[in-house]
Amino acid sequence: MTQTRIAGVIAAVPTPFDNHGDIDADAFIEHARWCLDNGCDFLNVLGTTGEANSLSAVQRAALMTTAAHGLDGRRLMVGTGAPDLETTAALTRRAFDLGFAAALVLPPYYYKPVEEDGLFAWFAELVRMTAETPISIYLYNFPQLTGIEFSPALSARLSQAFPERIHGAKDSSGNLAYTRELAKIAGFGVFPSSEAALADAGRDGYAGCISATVNIDPRSSQQLWRDQENAELLEQVRGLRQAISTHPLIPAVKHLVGKRAGNTVWNKVLPPQMPITDRTRLESLDALRIGALVDA
Repeated sequence: MTQTRIAGVIAAVPTPFDNHGDIDADAFIEHARWCLDNGCDFLNVLGTTGEANSLSAVQRAALMTTAAHGLDGRRLMVGTGAPDLETTAALTRRAFDLGFAAALVLPPYYYKPVEEDGLFAWFAELVRMTAETPISIYLYNFPQLTGIEFSPALSARLSQAFPERIHGAKDSSGNLAYTRELAKIAGFGVFPSSEAALADAGRDGYAGCISATVNIDPRSSQQLWRDQENAELLEQVRGLRQAISTHPLIPAVKHLVGKRAGNTVWNKVLPPQMPITDRTRLESLDALRIGALVDA
């Protein structure tokens, strides 16, 4: 299998659940195909937006199989991180076997604080355990949730030690000064979590973006990726993201996906997430004027 270095506009896709909490495979595939057909270069499956850490390893493996069988795996990145190495390695090996383009891996987030040598040793062991299934690995930096930050020095050390496997990072910190430092690492593809950062991709060296709100209007993000100096387009993309982000992000994204798809299954979230039930919030979301939704 040829390893893939990904780039461009990537939606962090949500996961639909029925009233019993089971994954709705048909709704998932419908939305994923819509995203790929309407501006996304790749998709990130089973990330934070996909509520991956509310799912068991068995459930995650099942959704990985659904995605691989229903979509082009070469356009999919999948979250495989867990606090323990065995689960992370097993999911990462499965991602390779199913033909995914890359694995997005959280740090082992239970023990904190942790020395950088310990983090390096953990990822070195993951590389060793998956040597026969050498899928591309991207680091997932989300210190607000994990309590752990991949320092630029550690990221460079991992990239230099394992250049054939560790190819970049998604940064959900929201700290673009930090993101710019990561992007200076040679051969290291860095993806901010906001599509508004696409306007600075050429200047700052970003490989694209991986964003929850791309699910709602991927076409505008793709246009901005291709026309990074378009100030009017940047304002449109930034405004939509900010409007959605004033609400709880995961249920807000799922509500808008359900509106576009005409499918109420998307309104279900897993605890500890809670659905949006406040009428004012729902009316605010429904009032958003989005080409992708208005056309639906």
